[in-house]
Amino acid sequence: MDNDNREALAEFLLRLRSNGIMDHRLLTAFEDVPRRNFVPVIHVTEAYARGQMPIECGQSMTAVSMVAKVLSALQVESTHRILELGTGTGYQAALLGRLATKVVSVERFRTLHDKAKDRLAQLRVEKYFVKLIDGSLASAELGVSDRIISNFAFPEIPKSFLENLAPNGVMVVPIGQPDELQIMKRLTKVGSRFNSEDLFPIRTQPYISGVSKAI
Repeated sequence: MDNDNREALAEFLLRLRSNGIMDHRLLTAFEDVPRRNFVPVIHVTEAYARGQMPIECGQSMTAVSMVAKVLSALQVESTHRILELGTGTGYQAALLGRLATKVVSVERFRTLHDKAKDRLAQLRVEKYFVKLIDGSLASAELGVSDRIISNFAFPEIPKSFLENLAPNGVMVVPIGQPDELQIMKRLTKVGSRFNSEDLFPIRTQPYISGVSKAI
């Protein structure tokens, strides 16, 4: 890591601490995973900037500060199995791999899937499983996880994912309409239902059904 990126990372970690994110394991994960390896080449110098950045397939990479807020809310433990809906560049999956025992990440765009899979393979950690499937639909193929995190918004609470959560498992997911400000919610599985907790407002991309046939 060059000096500019090292300084940007240090400033970012200070911002997290000033915003009350003190989880040592999470902060260490951000130190261990070089974000510059996951951002588009033209944005390398902005790896720790505050905003989103465009990536392939008309998608966007979540602002690094928002990634931190969401992972803090997810409360990942080292024994957890994680399901991530929407791989994107693979950066968040890489962080989750530092926190959990297994990460399954699904992506509907082949271009994003292939590139993320290559980036994660370079980490040489055998706990990442990137799949090219429709992540908007719950299915037995996704397995059972202790935590589920969605990088796209559902119009309403996706109750079908109850079957993919272990007892007392947690799903962190944006809920709301595409043209409105959404609410990030933490859903805890209790028996055959979700307990819902509002976390913070967010604006992100809506879910799209199906696997992309063109890109």
